[in-house]
Amino acid sequence: MPAEVLEQAAAEMLDWHGSGMSVMEMSHRGQEFGRILEAAEADLRELLAVPGHFRILFMQGGGLGENAIVPLNLSRGQVVDFVVTGSWSQKSLKEARRYCQPNLAASNEADGHTTLPDPAGWQLTRGASYVHLCSNETINGIEVHELPDLRALGSDAPLVIDFSSHVASRPVDWSRVGLAFGGAQKNLGPAGLTLVVVREDLIGHALAICPSAFDYKTVADNRSMYNTPPTYAIYMAGLTFQWLKRQTEGALRGIAAMEARNVAKAALLYDFIDRSQFYVNKVAASCRSRMNVPFFLRDESRNEAFLAGAKAAGLLQLKGHKSVGGMRASIYNAMPLEGVQALVEYMRQFEQTQA
Repeated sequence: MPAEVLEQAAAEMLDWHGSGMSVMEMSHRGQEFGRILEAAEADLRELLAVPGHFRILFMQGGGLGENAIVPLNLSRGQVVDFVVTGSWSQKSLKEARRYCQPNLAASNEADGHTTLPDPAGWQLTRGASYVHLCSNETINGIEVHELPDLRALGSDAPLVIDFSSHVASRPVDWSRVGLAFGGAQKNLGPAGLTLVVVREDLIGHALAICPSAFDYKTVADNRSMYNTPPTYAIYMAGLTFQWLKRQTEGALRGIAAMEARNVAKAALLYDFIDRSQFYVNKVAASCRSRMNVPFFLRDESRNEAFLAGAKAAGLLQLKGHKSVGGMRASIYNAMPLEGVQALVEYMRQFEQTQA
């Protein structure tokens, strides 16, 4: 999270705006929290340019929870097309089997999740309830840089995207999206808050077995207050939205500024890895994630020494996911360019000492 946001939260911890209360102590029904929630929703709608015919829902359950909640609300128990691009979309398909008839429309598993399946080759189902796509795979370092136009592919199904790990890192083309969901803990705030942005016509079709607290219509009708909301997480996300609105990069502001910054950070790291004979990134250049950069030491016997040296240099959490190994640098919005520069310099020095 941005240091500026953490500092503001610390300053307001004991007394929010003269209320005499910490946000942690507020009733979620009180006027004070009502102001926080209203501002957070308005700021997010402005930041992501969310059209008026989409509803913004603040929920719980994380991305894994939405793997069940989305088909409970949108599938109508029928066929849903899944495009598998890595570990998270695999989890989504597996969970959806409980509530609908998933069809594997495309997969990159055969190449080790290092490329993206060409949309022209997707095996989409006529009359599918929706098409599921994880637009950024954190573990595998895959990102969909341009969302597919399903209509051009002959499908009338709405596109559902899991944008957990790159939300607010770039603009969203809402003309191509029916629903977007994501946990807040990558780019928006602390764990515990889940964001759902859903087109109004997709609300109101939940399966009978869907819990009322997870029925999008119930949540929308009650302005995310039917179930006690994660109040402090919403407050922290609201501060982050305000921080994002203040960001500039040249003439760019807000999300556009963040995208330019993220492009520069990712390019710096990928360019160094590609020039090196010591490190390697296996993902095709056309679909490399700007948020999550997996890389490997060509001699993996040096992994532990690399991680120990990184920790001593103040560079933390670089160990790759257990399912893929290697290293992974997550360079979310709050990571400044200076942090990436420090990582590149450490990687350069480590390579030199191992030569």
